[in-house]
Amino acid sequence: MNIATSPSRLTPAAPAASTRPTREEAEAAVRTLLLWAGDDPDREGLLGTPDRVVRSYEEFFAGYQVDPVALLERTFEETDGYDEIVLLRDIRLESYCEHHVVPIIGRAHVAYLPHRRVVGISKLARVVDAYAKRLQIQEKLTAQIANTINEVLQPRGVAVILEAQHQCMTTRGIHKPGVSMVTSRMLGAFRDDATTRRELLAMVGRLPGPSLE
Repeated sequence: MNIATSPSRLTPAAPAASTRPTREEAEAAVRTLLLWAGDDPDREGLLGTPDRVVRSYEEFFAGYQVDPVALLERTFEETDGYDEIVLLRDIRLESYCEHHVVPIIGRAHVAYLPHRRVVGISKLARVVDAYAKRLQIQEKLTAQIANTINEVLQPRGVAVILEAQHQCMTTRGIHKPGVSMVTSRMLGAFRDDATTRRELLAMVGRLPGPSLE
């Protein structure tokens, strides 16, 4: 079932400026963590670490400053009637587990069936980044990407498949390296039409494609 989601729900508001800690407070928090870990933040090798960590966080979590809906607003109608699957495969995915703040590394496959208009393919990758560069769980990330594309482009179908390794599982806790998690969100024709879904999975590489002989 296609769940319509308003842009305001698709893009949670960032914390108000009055509640966001200052850069100095953020660096002090890093110093506290270094002390808690058992090291000395005043030794030579760690003197610049609080600043570097804060600058890294600005990059890791840049998605909070991006509006994914706005990324998709410019579309093109000159398609000569093209209405088949548009698939962007193997998009590099870098996100961060909201439970342990450690990396989630993998790839995303994003597809849609156009309805009279298409969007620049780089915008699909940017939407993936906009949601990935936040604290996440993979299930929610998958749904956010698909729901946003569906809401803004209003295509005949949307499909998002994510494959990723979670370092909260591979480097700590249960310590199971090499394990990948796969999630998918199918909307419209990809959900309702088994033939269309099978064609997509063959294109992604999950199923053998039709014989060309």
